[in-house]
Amino acid sequence: MDHSVIEPLNRVFLQFGPITLYWYAVFIMSGLTLGVYLAIHEGKKMGINPEFFWDLVLYGFPISIVGARLYYVIFNWDFFSQHPERIIRIWEGGLAIHGSLIAAFIFGWFFSKRHKLMPWLIADIAGVSYLIAQAIGRWGNFMNQEAHGGIVPGASLDGQREFLQALFIPEFVINNMYINDAYYHPAFLYESVWNLIGFLIAVLILRKARHLLVGELAAFYAIWYSVGRFFVEGIRTDSLMLTDSIKVAQFISIVTVVGVLAVVIGRRATNKNLKTYQSFYVKSTK
Repeated sequence: MDHSVIEPLNRVFLQFGPITLYWYAVFIMSGLTLGVYLAIHEGKKMGINPEFFWDLVLYGFPISIVGARLYYVIFNWDFFSQHPERIIRIWEGGLAIHGSLIAAFIFGWFFSKRHKLMPWLIADIAGVSYLIAQAIGRWGNFMNQEAHGGIVPGASLDGQREFLQALFIPEFVINNMYINDAYYHPAFLYESVWNLIGFLIAVLILRKARHLLVGELAAFYAIWYSVGRFFVEGIRTDSLMLTDSIKVAQFISIVTVVGVLAVVIGRRATNKNLKTYQSFYVKSTK
């Protein structure tokens, strides 16, 4: 195969005069919109006003962006301390999902309390929406040819391509993973599929589990995402580093899994009056 004829996909979705809309933004906003729709749909079953979720996103989304940027800047302080004027240049890249999640969780907790709603319940609903939103959003990384892994095994370019084909990866994905005369792991795809599987488990199995306690869907999200991110991060080449040998995302993933498991076990052991997730569903009057 003549690999030199392969060209990357166009990052631009729409060009209208001076306005440029990129595929990255399309996928991010599509994931966000679907996540909000699903949250509203689930919230209606529990008597939660849809406006609550729209307001949550309206205020929470920009706060999440700020959190994502601060997180990235903090763990790249050696660079940004020398170039403080570039801290606000988010259009140059540099948003970390963990920072976004931390900011969103803190804001969502207090926002829920302000509206006299149980924070753990809102976290349950949001966690499921996050899984599908992240699964879709990762395709924005694909269009930008970023968040990929290292070069795949293979003694030649044909061998590298055959390695990816053996994983049943679509041809258009393989083509866009041909970067700088080599084929790279589509780490974005691995994470996207992992999140999609988690979403299906949450919706088709866990939400129907009679003994699932409120807060445990959120716990499932935190653990599921962290486990997947730990392994995907192991092959990524653009990781934030805690030390020369420890990646920030992997460290945070381990801490999250251990911490969340401790909270789940502790809540079940010390609180016998916890409500089940299904108990919040409003019974039909028909």
